[in-house]
Amino acid sequence: MVWNGVQHASGPPMVGRHAEREAIGRLLDAVRDGLGGALVLTGEPGIGKTRLLEYAATRAAELRVVRLTAVEPETGLGFGALHRLLRPFLNRTGRLPGPQRAALDAALGLVSGPPADRYLVGLATLTLLSEAAADQPLLFLLDDAQWLDRESAEALAFTARRLHADSLGLIFAVRDGLGDKGLFDALSVHSVTGLPEPEAKVLLSSVPRRMDADVTDRIVAGTGGNPLALLELADALAAEQLSGIAPLPDPLPVSQLLEGHFRRLVRALPPETGTLLLLLAAAPSDDTGMMWRAAGRLALSARAVQPAVAAGILDRDTPTTFRHPLIRSTVYAGAEPGERRRVHAALAAVCDAVRDADRRAWHRAEGAEGVDDGVADDLEAASERARSRGGYSQQALFLSRAAEFTSDPDKRAERLLDAAQAHLMSGDAPAAGTALDLAGADIRGPVMRTRELRMRATAQMFRIVVADVPAMLMDAVTRLGPQDPRLTWELLREALHAALVAHDCTRGTSLTEVAAAAVAAQHDPDSAVRGRDLLMEGLARRVAEGYEHGAPVLRTALDGLLSGGIRDANSPFAVMLSMACDDLWDVRAGRELAGRLAAADRDAGALYALSITLLVEARYELWDGRFKEAEVRYAEFDDIVAATGFLGGGDFNRLHLFALTGREAELRAAVRGTAEMRGVGHGLLRLLAQHALTLFELGQGRYRQATKHARAVFEEDPPACGNLVLPLLIEAGVRTGDRAVVGEALARLEERAPLAGTPWALGTLALGRALTADGDEAEKFYQESVELLGQGPLGLEQARTRLLFGEWLRRRKRRSDARKQLRAAYESFDAFGAVPYAERARTELLATGEKARRRTEETRFDLTPRERQVASMAASGLTNGEIATQLFVTASTVEFHLNKVFRKLGITSRKQIPRAIGEPGPATGD
Repeated sequence: MVWNGVQHASGPPMVGRHAEREAIGRLLDAVRDGLGGALVLTGEPGIGKTRLLEYAATRAAELRVVRLTAVEPETGLGFGALHRLLRPFLNRTGRLPGPQRAALDAALGLVSGPPADRYLVGLATLTLLSEAAADQPLLFLLDDAQWLDRESAEALAFTARRLHADSLGLIFAVRDGLGDKGLFDALSVHSVTGLPEPEAKVLLSSVPRRMDADVTDRIVAGTGGNPLALLELADALAAEQLSGIAPLPDPLPVSQLLEGHFRRLVRALPPETGTLLLLLAAAPSDDTGMMWRAAGRLALSARAVQPAVAAGILDRDTPTTFRHPLIRSTVYAGAEPGERRRVHAALAAVCDAVRDADRRAWHRAEGAEGVDDGVADDLEAASERARSRGGYSQQALFLSRAAEFTSDPDKRAERLLDAAQAHLMSGDAPAAGTALDLAGADIRGPVMRTRELRMRATAQMFRIVVADVPAMLMDAVTRLGPQDPRLTWELLREALHAALVAHDCTRGTSLTEVAAAAVAAQHDPDSAVRGRDLLMEGLARRVAEGYEHGAPVLRTALDGLLSGGIRDANSPFAVMLSMACDDLWDVRAGRELAGRLAAADRDAGALYALSITLLVEARYELWDGRFKEAEVRYAEFDDIVAATGFLGGGDFNRLHLFALTGREAELRAAVRGTAEMRGVGHGLLRLLAQHALTLFELGQGRYRQATKHARAVFEEDPPACGNLVLPLLIEAGVRTGDRAVVGEALARLEERAPLAGTPWALGTLALGRALTADGDEAEKFYQESVELLGQGPLGLEQARTRLLFGEWLRRRKRRSDARKQLRAAYESFDAFGAVPYAERARTELLATGEKARRRTEETRFDLTPRERQVASMAASGLTNGEIATQLFVTASTVEFHLNKVFRKLGITSRKQIPRAIGEPGPATGD
């Protein structure tokens, strides 16, 4: 049932609950002050969660209060609860940004369109409610939230996690033991427990029955202070039991006792009333018209509610509402199966076949028994409608139910495979595995078996367990044979991605074997995703045939992507893209294409894809010495992980930032984290950690340790950092006198850099030659490296070259020339925050006789990463609404951050932001 306004509590006054009341009071105060927040109340049935929601409603008189009670029979109707909750605000959807409005309209079935992204639906919900709260602060109370359909729960949990400055509060009541799939774990969770003994006795004293003191003690102890159990027992026990003459049940199993008590109350009612209660429990709680039409088909009279009201089962003020949510659950669960089917059949009969087709299909299924292909077909049609709205959990549920009614084994297997795919689309890998297991015996033929293997591999990737995925997909390729070349290529492309990530941790196959199979496969060169396919082919050739064969294909792929755009891109592509660009030393292509991907991800509301792309963007910021901007990307990545529950978060994503800023303890801890990830198959992370350690040790001047780490990367030669480590290994080898290492690294650099041909590649080659040359030739190479690296966004790389050049000049007693290079290097490192390298440059400057002032933090660095991000976007000319859309927050939250930016920077207008943070203003046309 959805309530607007305050529904006043009935029954005895609230006793105790001081901590819970304080938490609710803090939330209400925050909402009144223009902020937002959420609270989750968890506990066993009858513990007082509903009563606390009633308390919150009475304390929120000046707020607009909207209350929703979720019901078990409608758990499978995707976005159903969200639609009911948002119904009073749907007249405002015209104010939403276009993509958000389209996603919400599609999700709620208001218009036809492509499937809605679930996080874009969440953002639309957040924006819509924030807009409404601007008129009057809002409080949403959601009881029995464990019965929310998954899509609605995801949207509401997303909204709750993104609240900041929105005059909006949400309180969820969730029953213990039924699970909320972790959706609310990131919120403020308060476990509601039994009343302490003194307060429990005060509550019992409100019951108008005489009770022996020892009996009171036993009831309090036996119920654990559960308020509903206390009151119901005091009402249900015989006078002899309350007076201590007759024994009490021992022990007092609270949940079972309460449910048994409510079942006895219901069974004591007239049969007509019992049937009407079951109908109320099964029907939509906010559609009394449907309920009464079904009651008519069952020949039930409206007078049948009266005995239930008199018995305290139904509420006196709203006689179609159960007095407590537990009573509804007990009525439904305790009904005879045949009676449940009869009630659902009646509900199906009164559902509109067009307007309410999904609910009709569901009630038909609940009213059917045994195999029924007509019911199965209706459920499959409903699943397609769910898919079109982006309700993948609902689609999976409909398909799984359809399979139960399907007579043909092949069709049953197909429906279960489709259900597994829908579960994967919703992010529920365990449920996908269950559907695949159910399909097992009925799966026949290579195509169906290939689908099964591919989905099992995808489920492993969802859990970021990579080691077995390449072999699973290679097995799928073998089973498929020559039947479908395009599908074969897609399987190999996915296997290659997993193998590149797993590196040496694959089981059942190897990276080289997968790459060789991908090279040998045929794929359509005119495909709509030709650039992506070419890039994957180039990486495959790089691994299987060598750099000289892979680099030209990668170059063609990147040129095509730059000129033709990125279509059908996804999160693995961001990872592969960064590997290709780093392997070609092409920072410009990397930054440009990663920026396009991020923009496309933001427009689509594709948060998982965006989170991976942000990590790629952060690395390019690091290479340009923009550490603060990199931290902004990392912080947004963390924010998305917290908001969505994605796996893969952790400090190991910041390895290079820790290394370059000299945060040794955090770096070492992150390296240990990569070792843990290696246990689930992420072998590449170990090499990235070795690369980061190399950078750190060079900054510290510990060249032997740097050589050891760099050598590990050199020998494995991964596309992700195999080339980037070459100048580091040469530097470390020169300083330790390891001529063999230097010779090998320089030979590889001499071979590869000309093939790449980018300024970064050629500048790196010039640096390698400078480090190994003498006299005028070395100086010429250093100058060439500085000039080439200055052509790209490579501030860090150019500063490192200046440092090495300055050190070389100082050793040759050219102090004046050395100062010039060392001063430029020091000022760059100092501005970047590259502490180890800044200190190394400062020490060298001191040796030339020049003093360098240690770095002092500027005012702009007092900004948090989110404040800096908002300031940067505002500086570029974006409006608050545009910033909000890109960051998946509300305009009021953006305004909140900007106010803090103004205060910290001491400015009064947006026009002053660019200068204050050291960034260019908005671009203007000629």
